[in-house]
Amino acid sequence: MIPLKDLNPTRTFPIINIALILINVAVFFYQVALPPDAAHAFVLANATVPMRLPEFLAGSADATSVFVPLFTSMFLHGGLMHLLGNMLFLWIFGDNVEDYFGHIGYLLFYVVCGIGSGLLHVLLNLDSPFPVIGASGAISGVMGAYILLYPRAQVLTFFFIFLVPVPAFVILGYWFVLQFLEGVGRIGMRETGGVAWWAHIGGFLLGLLITVVVRKR
Repeated sequence: MIPLKDLNPTRTFPIINIALILINVAVFFYQVALPPDAAHAFVLANATVPMRLPEFLAGSADATSVFVPLFTSMFLHGGLMHLLGNMLFLWIFGDNVEDYFGHIGYLLFYVVCGIGSGLLHVLLNLDSPFPVIGASGAISGVMGAYILLYPRAQVLTFFFIFLVPVPAFVILGYWFVLQFLEGVGRIGMRETGGVAWWAHIGGFLLGLLITVVVRKR
């Protein structure tokens, strides 16, 4: 199932969501325009590398190399399909979440989910030397908020050869279950790179939690 568009109108223009998409696209094209060695150095300097945290605690790494990448890594992607997949989900679900939180509130929400999800991945993989990049953790937070705020909103979905409207809670619930099963299945296994499953899980749950708190207020 590939979601293409939600049938959920907004009251305001999603300026922050569009700006985030444009920034991600601009950084990607800057990244791929660099010579290979420079591109590798650029990614490594701005990616989240879990083992830098214990190195920092041991006094062999500086705080900047540990904590700044929790933010900068949110705007890097490993390839065109990685970028397009993330931006598609952000485009579909981000505008309504921004509509609910307001522009500044949504920006803070997005950043907190991105940093929080990256931190969870770090804490669960402290010995991993593999760099983590991508907006997936922050976008997972957006999806967590959406499923709580608009569970019955219809999402136009490409299913085999058909376009069918599917409730958001089905699409997003199915996605979260897949992430959770993958994450649990890798507990105790040594990190070898690939998808940061627990960043997805953590971002989704953090998005849910923040939305619950905001709704109560």
